Amino acid sequence: MSWYFHVSDLKQWVYCPRVVFYTYCMPGLRPETFKMEVGREAHEEERRRERRRIGQRYGLPEAEHLEEVRLVAEELGLTAAIDLVLRQGDRAWPVDYKQSRHLRTADHFKVQLAAYGLVLEAVWGVRCEGGFLYGLDQRKVERVPFTPALRRRVQEVLAAVRETIAAERMPPPTEERGRCVSCEFRRFCNDVF
Repeated sequence: MSWYFHVSDLKQWVYCPRVVFYTYCMPGLRPETFKMEVGREAHEEERRRERRRIGQRYGLPEAEHLEEVRLVAEELGLTAAIDLVLRQGDRAWPVDYKQSRHLRTADHFKVQLAAYGLVLEAVWGVRCEGGFLYGLDQRKVERVPFTPALRRRVQEVLAAVRETIAAERMPPPTEERGRCVSCEFRRFCNDVF
């Protein structure tokens, strides 16, 4: 496969598919926002803190901590940059840091995390039965099991992304229009407001 998507594209697709369309079909348009910069800084601060901890927070004190893991899963056509991977024997758990208070209801975060799990399984040959979302604002962990339904959802999203980008067809906007208010691409979506 010669075309690779990033796992974060799947998260973005679930949040609003148009952002992925603009990223691939109209490259170079994406403006940098203050929110993006704050998120990067919070991730870096958490990486510094994580180096001082053991796996108690995740209930895996014996697990090896691997920071900023970058992988390419050729058979999936995905690349991944995972904040933290906890590995113990033939099992691994991806950890994704999030600057959000809505982890429990954020389907797009769960799709991204499960896609990280599929990439780890494909590249390292480990079992990923679940992963963790870590809320940077509240310093809370949410365990996310990788159910068969969630794994199917990842595959469905990846297929939709591939089909849309290959056809260069603009998808409909998100149904949750409140998301559009702070979107860096909102000036391009003339049919939303």
